Amino acid sequence: MEPALAAKALGASTEIATAALSGEDPEAVLRLVVQHAAELAEADLGLVMTRGEDGALTVEAAHGSPGPTFTDPVGLVLSPRSSAARTARSGVAVVVEDVAADPRTAPYVPRELRTFGPFAAAPFGTTQRRLGALTVYRHRGARPFTQAAVEVLTAFAAQAGLVLVLAEGANARARLTLYQERERIARDLHDVLVQRLYAAGMQLDLLARRPSRKLARHDAQRLADAIDQLDASIEDVRSVVRALRNPEPDDHATDLADSARTEVAIAGELLGFPPVLEIDGDLTDVPAALADHARAALREALSNVVRHSGAHHVNVHIGRDAELRLVVADDGCGIPEGVTHRGLKHLDERARQAGGRSVIRSSPKGTTVTWTVPLG
Repeated sequence: MEPALAAKALGASTEIATAALSGEDPEAVLRLVVQHAAELAEADLGLVMTRGEDGALTVEAAHGSPGPTFTDPVGLVLSPRSSAARTARSGVAVVVEDVAADPRTAPYVPRELRTFGPFAAAPFGTTQRRLGALTVYRHRGARPFTQAAVEVLTAFAAQAGLVLVLAEGANARARLTLYQERERIARDLHDVLVQRLYAAGMQLDLLARRPSRKLARHDAQRLADAIDQLDASIEDVRSVVRALRNPEPDDHATDLADSARTEVAIAGELLGFPPVLEIDGDLTDVPAALADHARAALREALSNVVRHSGAHHVNVHIGRDAELRLVVADDGCGIPEGVTHRGLKHLDERARQAGGRSVIRSSPKGTTVTWTVPLG
């Protein structure tokens, strides 16, 4: 390899390595790869292609001039039997003088690339991880690619592919570290901060209802406002926890059953005994927005049981058929006067927002909250 060309190839590889390992957008890195490949080979068009499970190649990035009737080759799919696909599988470079006329390449050249003549393809990736192929083209009638140019292209494709494989591993490790840290923060927020706020809210609520000390109206209102603010803070913290654990939430998938178990477990710690939880039906396809409403409703219902009921037994039932049904029943003293309008108003609001309803039945023998929302 000529010293000047070798130095140019080394500089290109260094630039790609810097971009890939610094976390640059993968599409931008691929565009950089194909730009340098086309320049090193003095080609009119360069393409970088990745392999699919069926062996076909898809153009991911391009550099150069495809032609007047074909301006954007990105997304073009080449047959698994094409010469570029064979190069990607075998790891052996291919070079021909006319891609549309040579019997080794002509049968599977896409219509969009038949205006080109000289062609070369090099394997892209490593022996263990063959990513695809790097191909270069010159317009028909141009001089063919020399063996030296093909050697440069092959060496460059191998180096660039190795860099991308290494970068992929480094990025995966970085993501794992990030997810582990997010989970640690979420766990600390959930297990420590939420329970402390919960306990503080309970203590304030008990103070407000202490019969031996009648608070002035404005003091009672201030205390009620403080409790509401604690409830809002708990909701905010739990929203942060959900965001930390699910940075890219799926609008269709939900962990409603798991989060219901978590809510019941927290209530059990505060009550001093475990509520009974029954889940009837598959909750995995409950839409995410509805699942959020149901989680909040369950949390509100259990919060009021903890604070006001004095119950010895609590049953939670979540079922689904044509509707999502949440039932929280306790054997406590019923809902104290004034609590319905403050502590349980969110249940009705959540149900109405989701197109459903909330029914509360309370007596000195206990309270049952039935929260239902139609599905579909």
